[in-house]
This record gives sequence, C-alpha cells and structure tokens, in this order.
Amino acid sequence: MLHHSFHLQQLAFLTLIFVSGFAAAAEPTPPNVLLILGDDQAWTDFGFMGHPEIQTPHFDQLAKESATFTHGYVPSSLCRPSLATLITGRYPHEHKISGNDPPKGTDRSEMLRHIRRMPTIPKWLGEEGYISLQTGKWWEGNPKEGGFTLGMTHGDPKRGGRHGDLGLKIGREGLGPIPQFLDDSRGKPFFLWYAPMLPHSPHNPPDRLFKKYQKADRSDHISRYYAMCEWFDETVGELLGLLDARGLRDNTIVLFATDNGWIQDPDSPKYAARSKRSPYDGGLRTPIIVRWPGHIPAGMFDTPVSTIDIAPTILTACGITPKDPLPGLDLAAIAKAGGKTDRNRLYGEIFEHDIVDIDDPSKTLMYRWILADGRWKAIEPGPLSSAAPELYDVVADPHETKSLLTTHPDLEAKLRAELDAWWKPTP
Repeated sequence: MLHHSFHLQQLAFLTLIFVSGFAAAAEPTPPNVLLILGDDQAWTDFGFMGHPEIQTPHFDQLAKESATFTHGYVPSSLCRPSLATLITGRYPHEHKISGNDPPKGTDRSEMLRHIRRMPTIPKWLGEEGYISLQTGKWWEGNPKEGGFTLGMTHGDPKRGGRHGDLGLKIGREGLGPIPQFLDDSRGKPFFLWYAPMLPHSPHNPPDRLFKKYQKADRSDHISRYYAMCEWFDETVGELLGLLDARGLRDNTIVLFATDNGWIQDPDSPKYAARSKRSPYDGGLRTPIIVRWPGHIPAGMFDTPVSTIDIAPTILTACGITPKDPLPGLDLAAIAKAGGKTDRNRLYGEIFEHDIVDIDDPSKTLMYRWILADGRWKAIEPGPLSSAAPELYDVVADPHETKSLLTTHPDLEAKLRAELDAWWKPTP
C-alpha cells in the first residue's frame, strides 16, 4: 500500500511538472523593445531613402527587414519637445515640454514636474515587469524621473546636467553599459533607449570616414556631416549585432526615428534654414522603422505617420492599454493593412528654443502645422512669429519651394479651422 502511494505521488508530481511546463510554453513571452533615435539627421540622408552618396548599410538592411514608413513626421522640430513626445505619446501642448531651456533665471529642475506627472513608455512597461536602460540624449533630469530603471545620465545641473551629460558618450565612445544590461536582463523583458548624439554636432567623425567623403568640390562641413551619418550607422550595426549574438532578434521590437531634421550649412558647422527648428519638412520629416520578425510584415510604405504613433505601437505589441487613450495609431496595424489607414491628418507645433512660460505652451509657440490627405501642408504662425501663413503641396513640391496660399486661400482657411479644432492656443 505504501509502495502504491509512493507511485501515485510520483505520478502527481510529474503531472504537475508537465502541466506547469505546458502552461509556461503556452504563455507568450513579452517582447523586448529597442528604440533607436537619430539626432539632427535629414529624412533624405540614408541609403534606403535614396541618398546618392551617404552609405548606411546597417540601416538599409534594417529597413529591408521592417515595416518602413518613408513619410514619417515629428510633431516638433526641436529635440526636447520631440523626445518628450516619443516617450509620452502626447503632443507638446499636452505634455507641456515645449522648449529646450527654461526662462532665464529659472531653475532647470522646475521643468521636471511635467515628466513626473506624465505616463511614459518605461513607466507603462515597468508596471508589467520590464526593466529599462536610458543611454544618450535625455533632457528630463535623472532618467528615473521618466520611469527608467537604469540610466547613464545623472541629470544634475550642478554637475553639468542638461541634455544627457555622461549618457552622451554612448555611440561615440562605444556601447558602454548596453552589453552588460542585455546580459543582466536575461529572463526579464527590457526596454532600451539608444539615443546617441549622432550625427549631431560636433561633427568630429573618425578620420577614415571624413576622408572617405572628402571631395575637392565639396565643403568640408558637408563631408564631416556625411561621415557622421555613416558613423551613426556603424554603431547601429554593432548594437543590432549584440541582439543577434544573444538570440534576441526574434523577440525584440526594434524601432527607429530621428528627433528632428537637419540640412547642413556648407559654409559653417551649423544647420541651414528650413531644417531644424523650422515648420518645413527639412526639420519635421523622418523615416520611421518598426521590426518585429514574424509579427509585423516588412515593406516600404508611403503612408504619412508620426512619432506620436511610436508609444501606442510599443504598448499594443506589449499588450498594454493605457488608462487614457493616446492620440497616435499602432504602426503594426497599418503595416498589416498594407499601409492603409482611415487617418488623413497629421498635426504638429513648433516652439521657440527657450521657454517663455513652463506651464503654458501657447506663450512659446512659433507655428502650428497640419498635413492633410498626405499632400496639403498648411503652416500657421503663432504668437512668437511674424511670418505669414503658408500652404504647400508636398507631393508635387517636397522641398516646399512655392507657397500656394494665393491660389488656394479657401483650403488654407479650412485647414486653419481644423488646426483650431485640434489645438487652439490661448491668446
């Protein structure tokens, strides 16, 4: 009887192991998330976007394996509000991080109340057991303010903290803590923010790359910028290689976008007009890439999308529904529909570099803009701009060389009314 009881106990134990193992196997593993962010790079300046000289083989391969949206936009063409939109899934007038620096004489820490109050990607994911690492550009104080578990940046203004401090070494000086983070995260889903200050100035690429792009009839400033674009590409190749070496490719969502555009001034290290900080596509447009093998179909889509869509794309893939609905869309769903979507408007807002009022974005507003039907782009000046309204057909005129305001005044008025319905600044 005792012998029979022992066998029954063994059978029950083995059955428990089998059932538990089956349940574990059936339970889907949450995907990891890698968000790669370019810094001051034009939408044209990639091999897969058709640039005739800049070589970006790693981005080209990533684009080939991904849902690649060639007509992506950022709502704002200045880095801090743009990055805040990426991590919150909200427009700048909603998260209220509208410029890079506070009003003169105001403590930088006063600006951090907005990131503290906002849900963010690492906060949402952290509630589901994710660990997260910040590297590179980060304006919002200590990364823990934004919900990161770990970060390279200290964010202390008394020690030079402003927009990334120690984190800005990433990419330019290797991949720092990333390999160790990936090793330490085994068994836990992770979120990795890779935002190197590349190809951002200072444009000091490796000499081998600078010489590669140097030409007698080309400005050295342009040659250095081109070389920076390839240097950024090399670091992305190294980073993606870390995933592959650890068997993480298939269960990691990789996303890419830039924070804002850039057109290199041939006569100085600075950016040319109609790029960074402007309401034109030279400052606003970016390719947006999403790769998740076996889950998101690869393809090139010319559907207009926005970085407002990145947070909901990540959260949907991770099975998370925010308490308050986000304004963006799931890019995976758009890709699965062959690039089709019912949305036919994109919106954005441009602010001055230095904030006028930390709590009222209206006072720092330079422009609002709207893209209708993937074609008609209206630009409406704000309180800090003396410019006139503008209207462009960005399909026929992608570099916005001729305003059609005088020939289509009714369309401009209609789009202005739509902007007011979306967000009307306080007078």
